[in-house]
Amino acid sequence: MAYHADAAELEGKEVLTWAGFGEATQELARTVVDSGFVPDIIIAVARGGLLPAGALSYAMGVKLSDAINVEFYTDVHQTLPDPVLLAPMLDTESIAGRKLLVVDDVADSGRTLALVLELLRGFGAEARSAVIYAKPRSVVEPDFVWRATDEWIVFPWSAAPPLTAGA
Repeated sequence: MAYHADAAELEGKEVLTWAGFGEATQELARTVVDSGFVPDIIIAVARGGLLPAGALSYAMGVKLSDAINVEFYTDVHQTLPDPVLLAPMLDTESIAGRKLLVVDDVADSGRTLALVLELLRGFGAEARSAVIYAKPRSVVEPDFVWRATDEWIVFPWSAAPPLTAGA
């Protein structure tokens, strides 16, 4: 997991604080609501989309939520050759014909979001996407975006190293 605890490493990066995250998700929720799109289910792209999806779920009053697990980034600027779906999978029978809002933290290359949207649409769902950040190189243009950037993003949940026993 990439993290950026050293302040010197933060120069030239987009840094989102917890307070900024609250503002971002409220503004993103407002954008979705104002568009007229009313999702039946909010689907988080785990892990990065878990917290934004939860925040949007509360802000929009959408109680049904789920997650889809995808691994792509292995470290800062390091990815697997392709995004990989991980178990457990969604209950795909329950999403057919439903309106889904797929939420992730960032559409960087966009390949993860493209994979998830294609998969869910293949099961007969109307799927739209929302991200906090979108990068210009993304192969997918998300339906709802809080902010565009070309910088590496430091999210509040990945700004410190993972905890280890005894440390």
